Amino acid sequence: MHVDPAIAAMLGRVAQREEDALHAYTPGAEPSFEDSARTQRSYPVLDGLSVAPPDSAYFLERGEDGSVRYTRDGSFTVRSGMLWAADERAVLGLTENGTLREISVDPVDLALNRARDARIEANGTLAYEREVIDPRNGARELQRVIAGRIALARFAAGTSLQREGSGLSAPSGVAPHLGTPDDGNFAPLATMQRESSGIDIDRSVDRLRVAYRELDAVQSLYHAKDSAAKTAMDLIK
Repeated sequence: MHVDPAIAAMLGRVAQREEDALHAYTPGAEPSFEDSARTQRSYPVLDGLSVAPPDSAYFLERGEDGSVRYTRDGSFTVRSGMLWAADERAVLGLTENGTLREISVDPVDLALNRARDARIEANGTLAYEREVIDPRNGARELQRVIAGRIALARFAAGTSLQREGSGLSAPSGVAPHLGTPDDGNFAPLATMQRESSGIDIDRSVDRLRVAYRELDAVQSLYHAKDSAAKTAMDLIK
């Protein structure tokens, strides 16, 4: 079925406005339209796995198709030994040789249930405590274990990331600068912090109403145009 380009464009804008409204309470969410934006701030939470990223930086996560997605939502959890983002995607870390990989607890510690008190540090390190027993005297002690270090990405100024579900993807052919928190190129993470959404709920809902009204007006215009054309054809017949 043919859809007029003007109506298709309006439908696309309405869909983007709906996405803005839906993500008005998602930590770190960025609006598709500047007129729905608000200043983002971080606030403290009692969660050692929640962090706020530096300005203009994104966390990386593995998409369902294996591709890389980007997010500023640092509400992480450790489940089944892996670090997960709020949208149920695996968080990616950066190894010493520059390779991206999922961040996970040592499988032996996971199997023996001896990993505890996982936390994310300002430099992006996911650390936990391992309980071990000294074979010489039977005393229990805790060892700090590093599971990995969270990767960060930054894009050239003016780059517009494309929203795909709850994550963001980079435009085709655009590669980010990668690094880790507090590495000299990226600032440290704000630990035990959560970033607010950058979308103003009142503005986004108001703009969505306007977009619906504009869509209705365009549809009515084209309906009237089609009706007039049909009447003209009937008169010719």
